[in-house]
Amino acid sequence: MTPSAPRLADLEQQDEFIARHLGPGPAEQAAMLAAIGAGSLEALMDQTLPEAIRLPADLPLPEPRREHEALAELKAIAQKNVLKKNLIGLGYHDTLTPKVILRNVLENPGWYTAYTPYQAEIAQGRLEALLNFQQMVVDLTGLELANASLLDEATAAAEAMAMAHRLSHQDGRSGTKRFFVDRDAFPQTLDVLRTRAEYFGFELVIGSPAQAADAKVFGALLQYPDQRGEVADLGDCIAALKATGAIVAVAADPMALVLLQSPGAMGADIALGSSQRFGIPLGFGGPHAAFFACRQAFARSMPGRIIGVSKDARGKPALRLALQTREQHIRREKANSNICTSQVLLANMAGFYAVYHGPEGLKTIAQRIHRLTAILATGLAAVGVKVLTQRYFDTIQVYLGDAAYAAAQAAGFNLRQAGSDTLGISINEKTSGADILALLKALTGKAMDLAALDQEAARHDVLAGLKRQDAILTHPVFQRYHTEHEMLRYLKKLQNKDLALDHSMIPLGSCTMKLNATSAMIPLGWPEFSDLHPFAPLDQAQGYLEVLKELSGWLETLTGFAAICLQPNSGAQGEYAGLVAIRRYHASRGEGERDICLIPRSAHGTNPASARMAGLTVVPVDCDANGNVDVADLKAKAAQHETRLACLMLTYPSTHGVFEAAVQEICAIVHAHGGQVYMDGANLNAQVGLTSPGRIGADVAHINLHKTFAIPHGGGGPGMGPIGMKAHLAPFMADHVLQATGPKDRVNAGQGAVSAAPFGSASLLPISWMYIAMLGGRGLKLATQTAILNANYLACRLQAHYPVLYQGQNGRVAHECILDIRPLKAATGISETDIAKRLMDYGFHAPTVSFPVAGTLMLEPTESESKAELDRFIAAMIHIREEIRRVETGEWPAANNPLKNAPHTQQDLLDAEWKRPYCRAEACIPLPWVAENKFWPSVNRIDDVYGDRNPIFTCPPMADHQ
Repeated sequence: MTPSAPRLADLEQQDEFIARHLGPGPAEQAAMLAAIGAGSLEALMDQTLPEAIRLPADLPLPEPRREHEALAELKAIAQKNVLKKNLIGLGYHDTLTPKVILRNVLENPGWYTAYTPYQAEIAQGRLEALLNFQQMVVDLTGLELANASLLDEATAAAEAMAMAHRLSHQDGRSGTKRFFVDRDAFPQTLDVLRTRAEYFGFELVIGSPAQAADAKVFGALLQYPDQRGEVADLGDCIAALKATGAIVAVAADPMALVLLQSPGAMGADIALGSSQRFGIPLGFGGPHAAFFACRQAFARSMPGRIIGVSKDARGKPALRLALQTREQHIRREKANSNICTSQVLLANMAGFYAVYHGPEGLKTIAQRIHRLTAILATGLAAVGVKVLTQRYFDTIQVYLGDAAYAAAQAAGFNLRQAGSDTLGISINEKTSGADILALLKALTGKAMDLAALDQEAARHDVLAGLKRQDAILTHPVFQRYHTEHEMLRYLKKLQNKDLALDHSMIPLGSCTMKLNATSAMIPLGWPEFSDLHPFAPLDQAQGYLEVLKELSGWLETLTGFAAICLQPNSGAQGEYAGLVAIRRYHASRGEGERDICLIPRSAHGTNPASARMAGLTVVPVDCDANGNVDVADLKAKAAQHETRLACLMLTYPSTHGVFEAAVQEICAIVHAHGGQVYMDGANLNAQVGLTSPGRIGADVAHINLHKTFAIPHGGGGPGMGPIGMKAHLAPFMADHVLQATGPKDRVNAGQGAVSAAPFGSASLLPISWMYIAMLGGRGLKLATQTAILNANYLACRLQAHYPVLYQGQNGRVAHECILDIRPLKAATGISETDIAKRLMDYGFHAPTVSFPVAGTLMLEPTESESKAELDRFIAAMIHIREEIRRVETGEWPAANNPLKNAPHTQQDLLDAEWKRPYCRAEACIPLPWVAENKFWPSVNRIDDVYGDRNPIFTCPPMADHQ
């Protein structure tokens, strides 16, 4: 070996993923540190974080794996799962994802790395896809208005319950707290309803729909078809309930609605369900998009986001988020719900499934499922098996015992054990005629003839009188794209309208738009993870359980907590789950009267909304001039409410982007007065490897896996919000009625769920497993340090042009910073919104606008952005400041300049006349490098006021896709 030859250890590339994940390499980091006046990363950390909260040593986490090594290890674990044909049902069904949608949406970073479409001009593609979804839901449910998806069917049912209470009480129709639930609703739905009802103070009345009108309730939830598979005309029941003033919701199967009369036609006020069987893999429980529809008159009370049609500055139709866009930040604890993210990526896929198949294709799929069910029922009845379900779409219950269940499993089928000697069987899109014969052989021991059974089944129409008479999916978008070639081009056309991370940096404060590594995304498509039913026997899910156990252990180490609950399927759900654990803990100690939640005024809007959902009374805590919690005000309010203090909800680093020095004192004050500390995990990515919620003093925190641990945002969802908690709270985590989530010896096993599936959107968890495995402990810490470096680099480079609103004791920011635009607006009329729109002309997504402080921009670069990309963004912001200066000096009119007219489209460039005081090049190519990778917004600035005054929430007749 020559002296200059490298050692083998130097060639092993164990830090391969660390180098690929982090934007700035060592040389760039050195240059950035020099620019901000820090001698090293460690020195910068010393200047940024209070010494008392720093971890004394590196965390005991694994060394980084190379990408192929991590994939191989995870594949070996995945293969411990056992895949059978899933006929369990209960709202979860095997389905066929069209490959054109699989490859071009689910596996396409142009779709999965996009952000929530708050900046509508550069989100017209996914907004159109969501409008298609809304139109599909409106058509299937027979109601006038649909939102753009919720988290899952069970929580959608809980939202319907809360909405029914709001509606029935706002006009004085009802003073009762009683809510009726169909006894044959899905068990997981009833489980979630019980949890939610307890803290709303509602009483659940469970019974037969025929009894509902006599129950004196403010609302009702009916299942259609129900968990037995039974289909009934609910019209009379609904009419009787409405005659008492009750609001009626129907939980429905969208595939069944292709054939059956709609909830709207039967008189329902609200319809909801899961769109999972429209092409979304099972994924051991998720992610899946719930749908939610209601009558137009109830629009202002509907939870979640709604896509609306407006127009742009040229009068061209343009889409945007409407009504509830940011209601949590505006209405706080008075918001309709705490929903922040929904399931946008999955809603897009479900909508595209309907577009691709069209009405006739969907009808063929639904008829085939129903016919196979009828063939199964006919075959069983022919040999004397008692079929308990009389009028079915895809599910029957039969009188057969454990031996038949075991025989079906041995033949490769998972059935549902619905009760003593009762099996449930649900047929799905993947089921074949051969499957039916094999199942009949397993259950009866007899070989049967498919053609003969088909002929006999066709003689009996069990759905007579229950079928829908109206047409569905009549809009042109559902008529055209039925060949793969046409569909591919449509998907590409929509993708081209959207700016995602595959184009440029998305510097959104508090949202952490970091790299979603391809290697971490690959396992999402493995059948071992995608094709497992959430209620499959756990001995078939040993691979999943191993991943969940290892991931939970890593998260415990990283957060300093004793236990992790993986059930919450969004950050807001994590908030709610954590608060429920606190409430259960206090009640166990005979202190159920503790119902005061202290929340700093700077907190995310979901915090007070979640507190209200948990039955807590919100008391705001002031912030000082530096954006920190006002400790004196906290002390006073903690003392004032000592006997009722339940908790403090705290974001750390603060929502203002600063590591507050007094954080441990803040936690101690709350504990001294008998309260618990809940930490909002939105900014956990600034803690990993440097400090932890447990060390700081929190008792419970949610973990935004879609922020800190690299699950992609998907254009506004999916997300995951597991909670970590200290040992004294661990017994009070969410459980599940169908699948226990905690240790078997847990004292409080069996307490209610907060989400439909036991482990939430479980198929996303391997993404975070891969992320942690590939970075290792060393890489995770370096990622946090780099995120803080990148934020301070932006702050230092921009503060001469835009004041940085809040800084820590040593003039440092955490992982994000806030630029104050208010002085500029006062001097020139140029607003934070104008800057946000102008950034589109430079090819960037805007930072967070007017949160947490009105008139500001909040920037978070993340660790994944290179110095070159940061410098491009800095150059754009400085050039925009020079443009503002030209307005200040009067060179450009205050109402007619590139900022007020932004964004600029290709149509602007092509105008025959140009009557603006700046040239076309200044408008569209403001800096030379913009031309190299120009992103063209597809519409000009959208008129929000017009959209509010002229509400349209379905596909317009002359939509662009004609």
